[in-house]
Amino acid sequence: MLTHFIGGQPVAAGKTFPVHDPVTGAVVRQVHEADPEVVDRAVRAAREAARDWAAMPVGERAGWMRRLAEGIEARFDDLVAAEIADTGKPLDQTRTLDIPRGIANFRAFAEIAAQRPEDAFHLSGVLSYTVRRPLGVVAVIVPWNLPFLLMTWKLAPALVSGNTVVVKPSEQTPGSAAVFAELCAEAGLPPGVVNIIFGYGSAGQLLVEHPWVNAVTFTGSTATGTTIMKSVADRVKPISFELGGKNAGLVFEDCDLDKAVEGAVKSVFTNGGQVCLCTERLYVHRSIFEDFCARLAARAQEVELQPMISAEHREKVLSYYALARSEGAKVLAGGSVPVFGDHRDSGYFVEPTVVTGLSEWSRFNREEIFGPVCHVAPFDSEAEAVDLANGSEYGLAATLWTTNLDRAHRVAQRLEAGLVWVNTWYLRDLRTPFGGVKLSGIGREGGTRSLDFYSEPTTITIKLEQPDA
Repeated sequence: MLTHFIGGQPVAAGKTFPVHDPVTGAVVRQVHEADPEVVDRAVRAAREAARDWAAMPVGERAGWMRRLAEGIEARFDDLVAAEIADTGKPLDQTRTLDIPRGIANFRAFAEIAAQRPEDAFHLSGVLSYTVRRPLGVVAVIVPWNLPFLLMTWKLAPALVSGNTVVVKPSEQTPGSAAVFAELCAEAGLPPGVVNIIFGYGSAGQLLVEHPWVNAVTFTGSTATGTTIMKSVADRVKPISFELGGKNAGLVFEDCDLDKAVEGAVKSVFTNGGQVCLCTERLYVHRSIFEDFCARLAARAQEVELQPMISAEHREKVLSYYALARSEGAKVLAGGSVPVFGDHRDSGYFVEPTVVTGLSEWSRFNREEIFGPVCHVAPFDSEAEAVDLANGSEYGLAATLWTTNLDRAHRVAQRLEAGLVWVNTWYLRDLRTPFGGVKLSGIGREGGTRSLDFYSEPTTITIKLEQPDA
């Protein structure tokens, strides 16, 4: 049974709900659901802790970030087990990506914050300088696809900047957040600095609307992002959103075809396509189109199957498989539900799928699916490729595959996306900006951009009196 974590203590309040294992469909845990009283209690705890935490020197807060990183290392296996139970991810991915990135997030932002200089401007007889102040209580709302990685990505800069937080994980993946709450208590983190509540979207709505919540950071669907944006508009709360994507990949005729195919396999099918950065639209130069499609379809049938997060999400993905057929797509691989003949048949799996032949204006090519699927289409010129890639309401990430250095720079700078990868995918430097354009989000996090969001500058100007001659 998972309980809320408020003011440094477990809080068993509210009715309970089940969490299912995506691999088998079995119930793996029961979780308390936050009601209005629980949400208010969590926000009050964060508010009460905010003054002392904000007053702490940044070097001391950075020290706490390092201690939390050490706590993650000490509870590494527990976090891995919790993440796998909720998401059905492979052991290797969880051990080498999700939990290590949590450690890296705390350590990286500890160093960035501790070494960050302030601005100062000196004119004749006037000194102006800036100091940065935390926002206060930050609501952190985390999705289900990379629950621990994305929670720590937001927590580390928010905390080191002097904010206190209330975290609302996805109702489908609460396990790693519960372990993190335990390690916060074990580390002796001051009560109320980190508070974690569990529940559905209704709990998140109560949280973002609470008058004592000063800012909101959210990763998830564009629809939910727009709802939050409307909810906080009256109080003009700062928001940072990383939202949906319909990411494009461009494969030019001069690419290393073997690397391009393997890169596409990774960018389309990783985590069952349930990564906001995954590629759902591939555009391939006509001269290599048939060869590329044949290779990608063959590889799609070889990748390790990973479950969708829930029965509902599996049905959503399958509805898009059916939509592709109804819109006239040619299915090159997949398109159905795999049969294992064992306990996995009760889980939430779909086949990795590759389709082609649809119009750019088809619903399949316009709407985010968030599954192990892509559409492949040919192009004839660089200009056409750029137009196709940019012809979406989303703009989170893009990939391009070419051995022409001039083309790589030229095309990358023309793509309407917050992140562009050249001859690679999902390669991240935590110091660089992260976020999307258009319907894919607002604001940037990463490096000093995160610190900019989670704090605000105050300019102090002093008139310097000149000494008497």
